[in-house]
Amino acid sequence: MASTNDLKNGMVLNLDGQLWQVLWFQHHKPGKGNTVVRSKLKNVLSGKIIDKTFNSDTKVETATVDRREMQYLYHDGDGFVFMDTGTYDQLTLSEAVVGDGKNYLLEEQMATVALHEGNPLYIDLPASVELVITYTEPGLQGDRSTGGTKPATVETGLTIQVPLFLTTGEKVKVDTRTGDYLGRIGS
Repeated sequence: MASTNDLKNGMVLNLDGQLWQVLWFQHHKPGKGNTVVRSKLKNVLSGKIIDKTFNSDTKVETATVDRREMQYLYHDGDGFVFMDTGTYDQLTLSEAVVGDGKNYLLEEQMATVALHEGNPLYIDLPASVELVITYTEPGLQGDRSTGGTKPATVETGLTIQVPLFLTTGEKVKVDTRTGDYLGRIGS
C-alpha cells in the first residue's frame, strides 16, 4: 500500500483488480476544500488512458512490476521470443503484449520487458531505432529541398514518411513512440 502523496511517474497501481500505470500526476490545492491528486493513468493491458482524481493521502495498492532487460531473438509465428541476458531463459510474448513494438523490433535488439507475477505486461523500446529503407520511390532531380515527403518501407515492414532525397538502402532513425522519421544515419 502507498499513499497518493507518494505517486511517481511509471508506478503501477492495482485499482479494482486492474493494473494502471501512472503517466502523470499533480497535487492540487483548490481555494476551498482539501488537497487532491490529479492523475493520468494508463491501463497496462488494454492501453486505455483515463484521468482520475484522488483525495490527498488516500491509500492505493501498488503492484510489483519486474522490469527486465531482454534481447529480442526472433518471431516464431506464435509469438516474439525474448531472452533474459542474465539467465539465458527464453520467454515468448504474444502479439498483444508486443503491440506496435513489432514495427521496430530487429533481431538481437534489446528491450525492457515488464512482468507482473511472471506474466508479461508490455515492452519498452528505446526512444528511437535505426532501420534500413528496403523500398522507396526514387527521388527526382531537384528533390533536395526541404518540405516534401514520400512513403518508404523499412526492414521491419513498417511504412514511414521520409524526405524526398532518401533512397533505398539508406539507414534512418525512427521514433518508436510516433513512427516519425528523425534523421538519416551515416553519410
